Amino acid sequence: MDTSGIAGRIEAVRARIAGAAERAGRNPANIKLVAVSKTFSADLVEQAIEAGLDDLGENRIQEAIPKIQTVTDWCRAIERAPPTWHLVGHLQRNKVKAVLDHFAILQSLDSLRLAEALNERAARPLPVYLEVNVSAEPQKFGFAPAQVNGALAAIARLHHLRPVGLMIVAAQAEDDVVRRAFRELRELRDANGLKELSMGMTGDFEIAIEEGSTCVRVGRAIFGERPT
Repeated sequence: MDTSGIAGRIEAVRARIAGAAERAGRNPANIKLVAVSKTFSADLVEQAIEAGLDDLGENRIQEAIPKIQTVTDWCRAIERAPPTWHLVGHLQRNKVKAVLDHFAILQSLDSLRLAEALNERAARPLPVYLEVNVSAEPQKFGFAPAQVNGALAAIARLHHLRPVGLMIVAAQAEDDVVRRAFRELRELRDANGLKELSMGMTGDFEIAIEEGSTCVRVGRAIFGERPT
């Protein structure tokens, strides 16, 4: 397999997804691949779309908006459906309108205040994942596991938000520590009757799939090392 270009790297990632799914007795078709294009150019995103990717993720609003606009114009010019854009990074409440205008899915809902701000401005149902800080890392955003049930009950009263699952940014730690965090999130998802689990990035997505992830967020393994 030639992995020198984006198409080859995507093929390699899909092969790894399929292998992890097979080990877990799962269907790889049930695992969504979101290519995280943070810091990468619109040209590289267009190459990924040409290679068959339909879901793109971005972390930062200010960087993402001009890129989304460029890619949307390119898709329109070649008469191709635009990709689905996921916001996977922290969202400040003063940027809510920008997210609603440019992103289809928010994977990083990390507070009830943010949920209320989104609901107030939204004109359509917005699928959201609750970000959960399983390892209680002080530098990370997200609900504590014990807060998830109450947060979901509160969000259920917000008519424009549609909770679909849970998301985690796992700690950089030994595989067994990461696996336990993924397993805890899966159990929390199941206990709350949700469907989706956004777990796993370039360094740990195979473990995440073995533990039940339905969505992996992969950047470096597709686009290469990020520019410094």
